Parts: sequence; C-alpha cells; structure tokens
Amino acid sequence: MIRSRPAHTGGVSTPSTPVDDYLAALSRELRGPRRRKADLLAEARDHLTDATEAFEADGHERYDAEREAVADFGDLADVVPGYRAELAISQSRRTAMMLLFALLIQPIVWQGGAWIWTQEPQSTSALNELLQTMVRAVGIVVIAGAVLAVIGTGIGVRYPVVREHLGRVTALFALVGSALVAGMGVLMAATSSHAPGVPAFGVVGAFVVLPLVLVSVQAERCLRLSRA
Repeated sequence: MIRSRPAHTGGVSTPSTPVDDYLAALSRELRGPRRRKADLLAEARDHLTDATEAFEADGHERYDAEREAVADFGDLADVVPGYRAELAISQSRRTAMMLLFALLIQPIVWQGGAWIWTQEPQSTSALNELLQTMVRAVGIVVIAGAVLAVIGTGIGVRYPVVREHLGRVTALFALVGSALVAGMGVLMAATSSHAPGVPAFGVVGAFVVLPLVLVSVQAERCLRLSRA
C-alpha cells in the first residue's frame, strides 16, 4: 500500500492522500502522448473518487475509504501494463497520421510545372527518371500502409491480435517508409538536370526530409512504448 506523505503547496504543508499518492506513482510509470496520458489519469481519478464515495457511504472514514478504493483499483504492477498499451496505441495513431500527412502533401509540392522547382528541364538522366518512378511506387505503398495503420488504431484495436502487434508494426513501417522516401527525394534533387542547391535541396529538405524526420521521431517513441 502506498503510504501518505506531506505535500507542499505555496509554503503550506498539507497531507497527501492515498489517491493522490497512487495517481502520482501511476503518472511516473507512464510515458506517451501527454493529452492521452492526462485523459487516462483523469479517468482513473474519477473512478477512485467514485469508489471512495461508495466506501464512505458504507461507513468508512475518508482516509480509509481512499485506501480501500486504491486497493480495489489494483496494484500498480497489474494496472500499469494496460495503461501503457493504451498510450502505445495512441502514439501509433499519431505516428500513422503524421506519416499520412507527410506523404499526402508531396503531390502538391511536386506538381509538375506548378512551381519553379517543378519546371521540366531540357533533359533528365536515366537515374533520375528511375528514381521518380520508384518514389511514386514507394509513396503509394507507404500512403496505403499509413491509411491501414490509422484504421487499425481506430476500429482495429477491438481485436487483441491487432492491439498486441500494431504499435511495433506501425513504428517499423513508418521508419522504413520515411527513410526510403526521404533518401530517394535527396537523390532526385542530386541527379536532377537543374543545378543542385536552392531550390532543389532546399525544397527537398523543407517539404520531404524535415516532415519525415519528425515522423521518424514519433515512430521511435512508438517503438519504445510498444516494447515497454
């Protein structure tokens, strides 16, 4: 059982409660999207508050009622894995949404002839043409995978097999997809008939590499949560 300890607020010492101690310990054990974590902790507090009031109605003093509510809620060793799984799913959804957005903006950025950096050159190398074909194919596959991941983190989490493997699969897929698209984007800029530099590398860096680096950061967090 978690013991009570004094809490200091604005220089005034007030005794902490079993519920406060329990929630603080639970919060320390959890990592993941802040908003979802806050929602989960708020739900836990609501549950503990309701349970405390029920024990008080049965004649328990407030402190004892909170201790009973905490004991009834469950030991942290039993509760934490379920909360971590919820946060991993939330992180998976965030990663999939970011990957999807990063890929969907590419047709706009690279719309032929629409922008100065997409003006058709006099000639293109065979390697550049191959890279353009490859990046379109890979882009379609990654977009399709991101859509499936978004769906999976929504209705798909109803199925235990999906919940168990979705986070790791989403993270690895996002990392590989981001690396492939970003790498081919840089190679396309380097092999373009336009002179390398600004706007070639500048546009690729801003609209391809940077968004996919951010996706990779989220994917790495997703992978850590899934392993936890």
